[in-house]
Amino acid sequence: MRAPVRLVLHEPEIPQNTGSIARLCAATRTALHVVEPAAFDLSSSKLKRAGLDYWPHVEMFAHGSWSELEALINRTGGRIVVTSKKTGVSYAEYDFEAGDWIVMGKETKGLPDHMLSRYQEQAVRIPIYAENVRSLNLANAASIILYEALRKTGGLPG
Repeated sequence: MRAPVRLVLHEPEIPQNTGSIARLCAATRTALHVVEPAAFDLSSSKLKRAGLDYWPHVEMFAHGSWSELEALINRTGGRIVVTSKKTGVSYAEYDFEAGDWIVMGKETKGLPDHMLSRYQEQAVRIPIYAENVRSLNLANAASIILYEALRKTGGLPG
């Protein structure tokens, strides 16, 4: 059974994070969509090493641009849920739905402002309580948000 949500990485910059997120997607049977350009080749040895031997279990799709993926989402359905450290409700309070596309931005810049404003009604964030911490690692943030989305949509067996 496939997970009821999908995870999207928008122009990722660090292959090790993408590899770790791919392993997360394999563990949860969640489709992983990567919007290019990525800052590395998707066949990078660092990416493959971070994903270990789980690659045969990862359903990964590469998209040449955001508009290409957005067109696919418009055809197939589902809400676009954007993530940000700047705006949105806490992921714990958000009502995730089956079919959601959870979009995570670049490690250094997050998602572009035009995406955050367009989807501001579907923006989630992870509260950070320590003032000296700017953000969480992308793979950690993906894990937190994905598991909560799966819990709320019935995507976690047992």
